[in-house]
Amino acid sequence: MINIPKTMHAVVLTGHGGLDQLVYRRDWPTPEPDEHEVLIQVGACGLNNTDVNTRSGWYSKAVSEPTTGDAYTEVDDNDPAWGGSPIIFPRIQGADAAGTVVAVGSLADKTLIGKRVITNNWLRDWNDPLNKDKTGYFGSECDGGYAQFTTIDYRNVGVINSSLSDIELATFSCSYSTAEGMLSRANVVKGDTVLISGASGGVGSALIQLAKRRGATVVGLASEHKHPQLEPLGADALLPRNPPDIKAALQQAIGKDSVSVVADIVGGSAFGQLIDTLERGGRYTCSGAIAGPIVQFDLRTFYLRDLTFTGSTVIAPDVFTNLITYIEQGEIKPVVAASYPLKDLHQAQQAFIDKQHSGNIVVTMPEIEY
Repeated sequence: MINIPKTMHAVVLTGHGGLDQLVYRRDWPTPEPDEHEVLIQVGACGLNNTDVNTRSGWYSKAVSEPTTGDAYTEVDDNDPAWGGSPIIFPRIQGADAAGTVVAVGSLADKTLIGKRVITNNWLRDWNDPLNKDKTGYFGSECDGGYAQFTTIDYRNVGVINSSLSDIELATFSCSYSTAEGMLSRANVVKGDTVLISGASGGVGSALIQLAKRRGATVVGLASEHKHPQLEPLGADALLPRNPPDIKAALQQAIGKDSVSVVADIVGGSAFGQLIDTLERGGRYTCSGAIAGPIVQFDLRTFYLRDLTFTGSTVIAPDVFTNLITYIEQGEIKPVVAASYPLKDLHQAQQAFIDKQHSGNIVVTMPEIEY
């Protein structure tokens, strides 16, 4: 049992806006676990689009632009987070926490003390766990992992037996569970051909690995200078981010100009071309719109080609459980683009926004001061 300090280092989001709304504090009160919670000493925490979108106010219906990370002048503190309700400030963001359980509440599992864990970010009503209307997100509806310590319900941690570092483990929870949720929603199976937009990002690189794990043929779209970093992940073909003729590019790369599944996290102006690659009866699954949320949609393509569209946000509970197994069995691997100390979160998030990296960006926590 460690001596838990009364205060901790944390980055606190003080309101919607630019990076200046993220304030580094060295004197933030260390949280105490309630009866069903554990206290985690955080080793590292991964960055995600949800952090940027929430801070900037991108989830507001007043915003139709791509994700840029800049403050939107139309947004105020009454605008929503991902779930449609305003976020409560101040808030410690950060969903992908990896660390060690150091204390537990009176009704939590005491055997978790001393265990290495990663967080299962979907906060649920554990009396009604499948009800999507009763979900929240770690680092959004409650404080998250951009701090030396964080609390979460004991049912929301996954004990991990792995030689991977905390930095590596902090790449998995959000990106890989999002990707696995998309593939599950689209019922991807062996024999499918999956086209992945934004294949170089955290979710995109996870989609490559998880679709290959299911036995699919995988084609990734990414800037060509990122292809060397993506090749070890096992995609059958890597195409430029915006090929001038995507069907011709597919024909040349895999011998056919259509796919059975599009896994899209980009949206924007390329949406129509992606839909046009789907074979009759194909499936489109989406969990992001970083290039823009407003798209042109031809209903004739949708119904005449018997397509199925699925949005994917709240995942099934077994997705996280399966993810732990994949990690421990070495079926998926982390893709760490860079790590930064917590005090440099502004720099880390700007690098994340610039999208010149492949994989995930992570922040690490300072040593505990006694």
